[in-house]
Amino acid sequence: MTTRYDPRRNTTICPSLGGGLRKVVTKRMAGFQVTEVRVRPFSKEDEKLKAFATITLNDCFIVSDLKVIKGKKGLFVAMPSRKMKDGTFRDIAHPLNNDTRSMIEREVLAAYEEALTRSINEIKGEIDHKISGEAEEPDAGELKDDLS
Repeated sequence: MTTRYDPRRNTTICPSLGGGLRKVVTKRMAGFQVTEVRVRPFSKEDEKLKAFATITLNDCFIVSDLKVIKGKKGLFVAMPSRKMKDGTFRDIAHPLNNDTRSMIEREVLAAYEEALTRSINEIKGEIDHKISGEAEEPDAGELKDDLS
């Protein structure tokens, strides 16, 4: 049996585990988009975890604790999950289709790359500042105030 969408009722009919049919409400979100991404890079030597991310969907729903992970085929985004008693992990929130997963991954990875570039530029700026000797010398008045 295949899944079919009924636009009149805004529902999807899909096979259940028992082989019968069940109705699932699938309210369509026109213009669904990631409206904000916050990335917190995480760095340890030889660590697969590269960053944590929080996304805002349509300026009204936040999903926290997404992870940017370096896998064998490159970077990917893992959805927030919880460790179960048996040691396995279960997603807390996740997209229902590949298009949505791809959109979220694209936005999070772009924000991660931007955060890395910004961090690198800040570090370069600090190094250049120290090398060029442009570090501001405290004036005598400030030193005198500090010693008082």
